[in-house]
Amino acid sequence: MASKSTSVSRSKTSDGFAYLTKRIVVSKAKSAGKAAAKNAMELMGYVVTVKGGWVVKEYQNGQFEQIEKLQEA
Repeated sequence: MASKSTSVSRSKTSDGFAYLTKRIVVSKAKSAGKAAAKNAMELMGYVVTVKGGWVVKEYQNGQFEQIEKLQEA
């Protein structure tokens, strides 16, 4: 008699519960951050971010305004 095989998906345990992996969490966090930045850009016309060791304000037209240089550790 053949035993019943159960397939286990990569994101579920054998008893059917879903689990989070670091890869899933990082992926969702990055996509949520990009969506939030896009919404902020549309709403405010700029976003504040870090580029090249500076805190900068990036405008919709692509211009950057350097606000403050970050301290090196």
